[in-house]
Amino acid sequence: MSIDKAYEFAKKRYADFGVDTDAAIRAVLYQPVSLHCWQADDVAGFETKPGGLSGGGILATGNYPGRAKNGEEARSDLAKAMSLIPGVHRVNVHACYSETDRFVDRDEMDPSCFTAWMRWAADQNVCLDFNPTFFAHPRAEDGFTLSHPDDAVRAFWVRHGKACRRIAQAMAAAQGSPCTLNWWTPDGAKDLPADRFAPRARMAASYDEIFAEDSVDRTLCADFLESKLFGIGSEEYVVASSEFCANYALTRKIGLCMDMGHYHPTETIHGKISSHLQFMDRLLLHVSRPVRWDSDHVVLFNDDLKHVFLEVQRGDVWDRVTLALDFFDASINRIGAYVIGTRATRKAMLYARLDPSALLKDLERQGRLTERLALMEEFKSMPFGAVWDVLCEQAGVPVGSEWLSEMNQYEETVLRKR
Repeated sequence: MSIDKAYEFAKKRYADFGVDTDAAIRAVLYQPVSLHCWQADDVAGFETKPGGLSGGGILATGNYPGRAKNGEEARSDLAKAMSLIPGVHRVNVHACYSETDRFVDRDEMDPSCFTAWMRWAADQNVCLDFNPTFFAHPRAEDGFTLSHPDDAVRAFWVRHGKACRRIAQAMAAAQGSPCTLNWWTPDGAKDLPADRFAPRARMAASYDEIFAEDSVDRTLCADFLESKLFGIGSEEYVVASSEFCANYALTRKIGLCMDMGHYHPTETIHGKISSHLQFMDRLLLHVSRPVRWDSDHVVLFNDDLKHVFLEVQRGDVWDRVTLALDFFDASINRIGAYVIGTRATRKAMLYARLDPSALLKDLERQGRLTERLALMEEFKSMPFGAVWDVLCEQAGVPVGSEWLSEMNQYEETVLRKR
């Protein structure tokens, strides 16, 4: 059956339940998803002074050939990946991806350190998001940054935070769109601490000092705080826990970021969305895939991912969530990792947009719970794939597995020659 015929059949099936497939496709293609630059180089960064992964429990495993060694290569890889993925893209840059002809330490960074990224984004017609980098630095080797007991170390990281907000504001002004700035710190202890209170008090005070800077426009620089359950070197105690971040974000009127891998192994984030959005304006959702722990595996079109976007759809809060990716895998083709993970995210968004949410909620209000459950099950086997194929076709990207040939060609002509 041709794509067009399969789509017409699917369109009618969904319409029988009040679902407009054309509208769903348009909505999914329009919603931005921010691709993370660190998949291209295994989270090494491009600072003039070598850093590498340290001081934060971050680990990229594998040695697949073709890792990006500089900004030009990373941006080339991102552009190739985006050409194979449908929808509106943004690109998320970490502070350690600065590019300068001399060493500029984290607390002295300014927008000029990211000129190459901003020029490239303008050429690609994409917008940038940003992240402070509180790891891979000598002042983070002991696992503490904004909560450090040493005033001088803590002041260094506060200056870094302030610098990052100014950089994000400059990116926003250049691109005519707010820049999402995500805050994650590795602070914590490997074993039982004697004092859990003081580090959290210091971290709250550090954040207060960072966000008190009046020169940064919050309509341009959109701040989100990200929690974590544990990391390598912080197995027992993480300063910026879920409770800390949620309470800080709520009381300081900034955003909260929920990463799919930053909770207990059997805990998922979809059930938390409706709770947080009762009291907060927006959420940043970091789309990742944990395997037994926060391992940042390449995202797949699995139940956890579907449930996140079904919750967004059924709450009709698409305009109150910001979407970004956070995974890295050095064991497979890095372009393929981008494409698999981002296409899976778009698939889950489409799957949710095709949900008969209004009908299901109406059945629930009437107490017709058997019918509600039956329809939820029936929709798992609806002809979703035909709608996805048309979405890709309309976006001008390869349909099905056709993108693999382009990936392989890029590997042979670009990646293997590095």
